[in-house]
Amino acid sequence: MGKQQGRAMNWAEALMPLFKKYKQRKHPLDYKNRYQLIVMVILSSQSTDDRINELVPALFKAFPSLKELAKAKPEELYPYIGSVRSCIKKANWLVSLAKEIRSDEKIPTTMEGLTALSGIGRKSANVIIRESGGEAAGIIVDLHVLRVTPRLGVAAGTNPEKIEKQLMEVIPKEYWNDAGMAFSFLGREICRPTDPKCDECILNQVCEYYASTLQS
Repeated sequence: MGKQQGRAMNWAEALMPLFKKYKQRKHPLDYKNRYQLIVMVILSSQSTDDRINELVPALFKAFPSLKELAKAKPEELYPYIGSVRSCIKKANWLVSLAKEIRSDEKIPTTMEGLTALSGIGRKSANVIIRESGGEAAGIIVDLHVLRVTPRLGVAAGTNPEKIEKQLMEVIPKEYWNDAGMAFSFLGREICRPTDPKCDECILNQVCEYYASTLQS
């Protein structure tokens, strides 16, 4: 992966401008507490954050906490989340999760505790830990990170867990919580799937994709 002038890239140093730019910027999901965060993270899989932000006010009015959600049947959620992809599966996950945790105060704060819950994998757990101000146990790898990091040359492949492992090897742990969202924001704003704004990118001098466009 990434080399510069015949030597291995020092990614911890090269990525610092990106981490500083997006440090501690809140996730685009418009949550008010950890209960809302965990529900919205599950719903947002394969959907847009904007869409989830639009539909959850009615959902949270009907089910304002895990206590109320634990009393629901999955089909009672359909009127609120029916437009979300895999809504039946997600309704089952949410009710199952609520019945297991029971109260907002008992929402897990660790990778192990979160990934043991229905509907939560490493990416979702990393988001919840980051937004809750917890100690990082990994790096968020969403669809934007999957696109941006191979373009830069800091990681290779298309497997989220393998990409995360590669990133964790070259980025100091103190930056893990912000690193994933920094790549994600870069992907949302600059490094778009088509017609990326390479000339505006603060990382274009260390980017393999940008270098290849200059040579073509």
